[in-house]
Amino acid sequence: MTTIQASEFKAKCLALMDQVAASGETLIITKNGKPVAELRPYKAPRAKSFIGLTQHLGSITGDVMSPIDVEWDALK
Repeated sequence: MTTIQASEFKAKCLALMDQVAASGETLIITKNGKPVAELRPYKAPRAKSFIGLTQHLGSITGDVMSPIDVEWDALK
C-alpha cells in the first residue's frame, strides 16, 4: 500500500482517486506521519443469492426426490 501526506492528497485528490480506481490499490493518507484514512476502490455489495433470500421461508423435510405412491392428475 502506498502512503501519501494529507497536504499532498489535498492538492492531488481527483487525480489520486482516478489512479486508485484504475490500479485497484489502496492509498493510505497520513497526517503528521500517522495513518488517518484509506482511499480504496469502490466495490459494490454482492447481490444476495436466491438461496440466501429464501432461507428464512422454511425448510425442506423428508425425501423430495423419490416418487410418491399417490396417483394424481396434473391437468386438474
